[in-house]
Amino acid sequence: MEHLNTLFASLAGWQGPASTILHIVLIIALAWGARRLVRLGLHRLRARLIEGGVDTEREKRLATLEQVARYILTVLILLVATMLVLAELGISIAPILAAAGVLGIAVGFGAQSLVKDYFTGLFLLLENQVRQGDVVEVAGKSGLVEEMTLRYIRLRDYEGSVHTVPNGVIDTVTNRSRGFAHAVIDVGVAYREDIDEVFAVMRQVGRELRADPDYASRIEDDLDIAGVDQWGESAVVVRCRFRVKPLEQWGVRRAYLYRLKKAFDAAGIEIPYPHLTVYAGQPKSGEAPPFPLAVAQAAA
Repeated sequence: MEHLNTLFASLAGWQGPASTILHIVLIIALAWGARRLVRLGLHRLRARLIEGGVDTEREKRLATLEQVARYILTVLILLVATMLVLAELGISIAPILAAAGVLGIAVGFGAQSLVKDYFTGLFLLLENQVRQGDVVEVAGKSGLVEEMTLRYIRLRDYEGSVHTVPNGVIDTVTNRSRGFAHAVIDVGVAYREDIDEVFAVMRQVGRELRADPDYASRIEDDLDIAGVDQWGESAVVVRCRFRVKPLEQWGVRRAYLYRLKKAFDAAGIEIPYPHLTVYAGQPKSGEAPPFPLAVAQAAA
C-alpha cells in the first residue's frame, strides 16, 4: 500500500508540468492547423471567385490579395499562439504587452522607413497599382513581379537577376501589363527611298504578321503607322505600332522586325548604317557628285 501511495504522490507531482506540456503541444497543433485552414480557405475562395472564367487582370489581383492576406493572418496566428504559450508557462502577458507598446513607440521613431514600407505597400495593394505577375518599373528597377508583400516587391529581370525593392522608396509605378500594350517600332530607311513605298511594305508585313496563327491572338489591331518621326543623320525614321495583349509587345516587335528586314531586302529598300559624305566645294544645287570620305582620307 505504501508503494501505491508513493506512486500516486509522484504522479500528482508530475500532473502540473504534464498538463502544461500537453496544453502547449495542443496550442502549437491548433496554430499549425489554423495556418493550414487559412491557406486552404484562401485558395478555395480565390478558386471560387474565378469560377466561370475571369479576365487575367482580376486573376492576378486575386492572387496578390491571397498572398498578402495569408501573410497577415499567419502573423496574427503566430502572435496569438505565442501569447497563449507564455500564459501556460506562467509568464504574465500584461507587462510584455505594456513593454511592447513602449518599445513599439521607440521603434516607430527609429524605424520610420519600415513603417513607411508597410503603409506604401497597403496603398499599392488597395489602389491595385501592382499585382503578382505584372511587369513593372519601380525605383529604377524593372522586371516581372514574383512576390508582393506589404513591405517589399520582388522583381526578376530579363537576365534572371532578382531585385527586392522596399515599398517605401517607390514614388512612381510604371506598369507595362495593364489592359493592353503597344509594340512601338522605329524603322530607319535611306533618304533616297520612296516613303509611300516604304509605308506599303510595312503595312503588308503587318497584315501578314497578324494573319499568322502564332500571332493572331496576340495582336488586337492592324498596324498603325504614325509617319515620319525624325530625320536622322543617315536615315529617315518611320514610327509605327501594334496594339497587343499585355506582355506581348516585345515578342511582336521582334517578329515584325524580322519579317520587315526580309521584306525590305526583297523590295530593294535600303536600311542605312551611319556614314558620312563630304562635299568639297560643290554648289548648293548639287550638280557635282558627292566626294566620298574614303577618297578624302586616301588623298590626305
